[in-house]
Amino acid sequence: MPTYQLNINGQSKSIEADADMPLLWVLRDLLKLHGTKYGCGIAQCGACTVHIDGTPVRSCVIPIERLQGKSVITIEGLSEKGNHPVQEAWKEIDVPQCGYCQTGQIMSAVALLERIPQPSEDQIHRAMKGNVCRCGTYPRIMKAIQTAAKTQES
Repeated sequence: MPTYQLNINGQSKSIEADADMPLLWVLRDLLKLHGTKYGCGIAQCGACTVHIDGTPVRSCVIPIERLQGKSVITIEGLSEKGNHPVQEAWKEIDVPQCGYCQTGQIMSAVALLERIPQPSEDQIHRAMKGNVCRCGTYPRIMKAIQTAAKTQES
């Protein structure tokens, strides 16, 4: 079985896995990072969103063989104490209902705000459209992203 070198949440990791093992299972099963969730397995729901070299991607469909030498940030890597501005806004607005999709939602929101610090409602809708929330917390997600944008502005 091959060994892959990845930077996961700022730490260098040597990972022995089959070449086609999806990053999601590397994170959850091999590295015991359970914040990234399995939703659909076909990159349609966004629950498994992580950042690879700063870009939000669906970890359920990215094989580890394509990640050699890449930097991966999961929800656990956003901030040591869970106090990233987006995470704080999520708490302030009380976004989660069941909470299952929220790590993917947060990772997509962070990527949006890194690209566009003060997004319009339309830009938020476009950036978040690939993240599904079965509970329908979309209005609170919108408000939390706007709150985080204002917080980062000051």
